[in-house]
Amino acid sequence: MRILLTNDDGIHAPGFALLEEIAHRLSDDVWVCAPAEEQSGAGHSLTLHMPVRLLDHGDKRFSVTGTPTDAVNLALRKLFPDGKPDLVISGINAGENLGDDITYSGTISAAMEAALAGIPAIALSQAQRVPGRIGGARFDAAAGWAERVLAPLTDVRMAKRTLVNVNFPDVPAAEVKGVRVVRQGFHDYDRGSLVEGTDPRGRKYYWFGLEEMEHTLDHGTDLEAVADGYVAVTPLQLDFTHHSAIGLLAERFAT
Repeated sequence: MRILLTNDDGIHAPGFALLEEIAHRLSDDVWVCAPAEEQSGAGHSLTLHMPVRLLDHGDKRFSVTGTPTDAVNLALRKLFPDGKPDLVISGINAGENLGDDITYSGTISAAMEAALAGIPAIALSQAQRVPGRIGGARFDAAAGWAERVLAPLTDVRMAKRTLVNVNFPDVPAAEVKGVRVVRQGFHDYDRGSLVEGTDPRGRKYYWFGLEEMEHTLDHGTDLEAVADGYVAVTPLQLDFTHHSAIGLLAERFAT
C-alpha cells in the first residue's frame, strides 16, 4: 500500500514525526509531502498569487512552500508518475479538529483535497486541552491508539468524495475508553477572545484568541466523545448540498 502523509503543522512538527513512525509500521511505501512551515487555520486554501516550491528532503520526503492543499495537489501532480497513493493521511495535528472547526482546519482540508482526487483520506488530530503538558507527552493518546484506529480504516471502501476525521482525547493512552463512531457537532459561535493591540508605529492590530470555545455536548457527536475520553471517528462528506431544501427553493423560483 502506497501512503502519502501530509499535515498543516509543517514537516518538522512532532505530531508529524509520530505519524511517520506509525505509517512505516503499516506500509513499506510511505511518502511525505507537507508544508514547509506551519499553516494552521489555512482551511482549503490554494496558493494562486505567488509561486510554490517543492523542496526535496531525501528518501521520499518533500515539503512545499504553501498550504496543506498545495502540498497534496502538488504531490499528486509531480511525485507519482507511476501511480497515485492508495491512501492519504493528514496529521497528527497538535490540537483537536472537532465540530465546525473542520471548516478552518488545514489538517482536514489536506484530506479533502485527496478525497476530491478520488483517494481514500484520513485526518488525525490530538486534542490538547490540559494545561501544562508540553512536547511529545501531549500526543500520548495518539501514540497509543493511532495504529489501532488506522489499521481497520485502511481497507474500508468509503464512498467517493468522503473522508474520515479522527480525534484523540487529551488523556494518557491507558485512560482512553475506546472508539466511538459519531457525527460532527457544533460549537457556539462566539469563537474565543479578540485581542486588540498597537504596533510600534502606532497602528492597531487584532489577534484572535485560541482558548477553548463553548459548545453544547449533544449526544452522539465528536465533541461529546472526546470530552468523555473516547477516540472520535467521524465520516465527512464534501457534498455541502442541503438536499431537503432543493424543493423549497425550486418552488420560490418556479414560473
